[in-house]
Amino acid sequence: MIFSIIRTFITFFIFFIFITKAYAEKMHGIAMHGLPKYNKDFTHLSYVNPEAIKGGEIKFGVYGSFDNLNRVAFKGSRAAGLGYVNDTLMRRVWDEAFTLYGLIAESIEMPEDRSSITFYINPNAKFHDGSTITREDVLFSLTTFQTKGTPNQKKTYGKVIETKMIDTNGIKMIFVNNDDKELPLIIAGFLPIIPKKYYENIDVTKTFLDIPLGSGPYTIAEIDPGRKIIYNRVKNYWAQNLPVNKGQYNFDVLTYDYYKDSNVLLEAFKVGDYDYRREYNAQRWQTNYKFPAAERGDVILEEMKNDRPTGMNALVMNSRKKIFKNPRVREALSYAYDHEWINKILYDNAYTRTDSYFDNSPLASTGLPSKAELKLLNPWKDQLPEEIFTTTYKPPVSDGSGMPRDNLRIAKKILEEEGWKIKNGKLTKDGEEFSFEFLIVSPSVERIALAFQKTLETLGINMTVRTVDSSQYQARMLNYDFDMIKNSWRVSLSPGNEQQFYWGSEVGKKDGSKNYAGVNSPGVDSLIEEIIGATTREELTAAIHALDRVLLWGHYVIPLYHSSIDRIAYWNFLEFPNDIPLYGIVIESWWANLEKQKLLQR
Repeated sequence: MIFSIIRTFITFFIFFIFITKAYAEKMHGIAMHGLPKYNKDFTHLSYVNPEAIKGGEIKFGVYGSFDNLNRVAFKGSRAAGLGYVNDTLMRRVWDEAFTLYGLIAESIEMPEDRSSITFYINPNAKFHDGSTITREDVLFSLTTFQTKGTPNQKKTYGKVIETKMIDTNGIKMIFVNNDDKELPLIIAGFLPIIPKKYYENIDVTKTFLDIPLGSGPYTIAEIDPGRKIIYNRVKNYWAQNLPVNKGQYNFDVLTYDYYKDSNVLLEAFKVGDYDYRREYNAQRWQTNYKFPAAERGDVILEEMKNDRPTGMNALVMNSRKKIFKNPRVREALSYAYDHEWINKILYDNAYTRTDSYFDNSPLASTGLPSKAELKLLNPWKDQLPEEIFTTTYKPPVSDGSGMPRDNLRIAKKILEEEGWKIKNGKLTKDGEEFSFEFLIVSPSVERIALAFQKTLETLGINMTVRTVDSSQYQARMLNYDFDMIKNSWRVSLSPGNEQQFYWGSEVGKKDGSKNYAGVNSPGVDSLIEEIIGATTREELTAAIHALDRVLLWGHYVIPLYHSSIDRIAYWNFLEFPNDIPLYGIVIESWWANLEKQKLLQR
């Protein structure tokens, strides 16, 4: 009898624990690791001014062109600002590594094992025409991106294998397994909710320039294809007073003017043709920002330190091409890039050399692999470069003289060992010359390209430099139709599924991913899965460190440089809160001082 009672109690206890783990209470927010910073009663984010003035206009200058207003189609060039048109289920914030709070979904339920997530739709959520956002719109959006989106979207959203309608306003998404711990956050924060009634009767895979129906803080008011797009703030925006939005989206009008010349783009800012500019070229910041409006104080120049990872800014070798398949050949080319001379002559030593895909953060690998990293790396040891386990990665360093002779000797030795020999002044192998094209779209890259070209000539390598317009560049990037490009991959403090889009073997075999280098490595794929499945910050960091090492020693790219400073210039009628969050400037929190604007000389 006593034994029976004990057994019953144990059974009930185990069942209770299971139920507790399997079902959770409704939550107002969700964090990748740990708990959200803001409790359910928060009124606004700490980095906004909840009393910010609404009104006015802010103008932006954009380089290039656009030919697409379709959030689904990934061909063509999407217009700047298009993300403001469609809301997502939850809103990401920028003072936490990766946390989201309720938007279209006013609350969620998620079991501890993250095998599913249930979104409860806010009954006040509306499209711009006043119609209600329903669970059917959420399901349609999910299905559309599962079947018609980018390769990475198809792979990520395809992990939802079943949906159920719960109560009167809930939609439950059940995952193929619970390995991808980031998946609930990706769906919550990155799946644009598009109206079924608008998109179901069109071919969503094709670009279009019709003004779409949205639900976000702005709607498109006017377009001049390829030249200008204007957004108006939605005055009766359904979510404007939600805590996650309070104090944001303050301008009545957003205007994006496009320019096809980067020098003209800068000069246009100086005379007030647009209002806000972020400068990514450090030398240009030092030499080209002394102009009358700045000297009068009408334009403010500021440098703001940020604490976000810089990502990888690099020259990318397309390993799909025969000439770049060999990692030792790719390594040899890295010795021909003279960072020290380029940084000194072209950029006045304004930059720091990048030696990690996650530089400027604790996610950057240092020293030799830890025990936790070795546990992840050892199963692939036979397929990985030996240096991963024995040597700390550092990119080649020159004497800054403009002719890195020692480095070029090393490059020549590597190339000779791989069968490349000088013949009639040309580097050849099996009768084929070492020749490739560096494809560029921005004149600012041309100086780097020409300096690199000159150094490669001493090795007998013929590198041609070809400049194309932004539409052609985009098309060739989409199909990986290039030998070398310059590219930057952005990362956050909580890397996850995007790493699959950057380096995954499967997506790299399909058009439209950002795996421009053509990384095709089971070891890399395994590490990305470890990143996606990490349940603690410690597990995530170890997996990121391991991935960083494998990518660095794979010599897929030639790392360039970075800066931990945001350099911004803006006309002084623009104002912003005192608190700058972890990730840096949040332009959505700025507002216009209309009285100051009237006094400006422009």
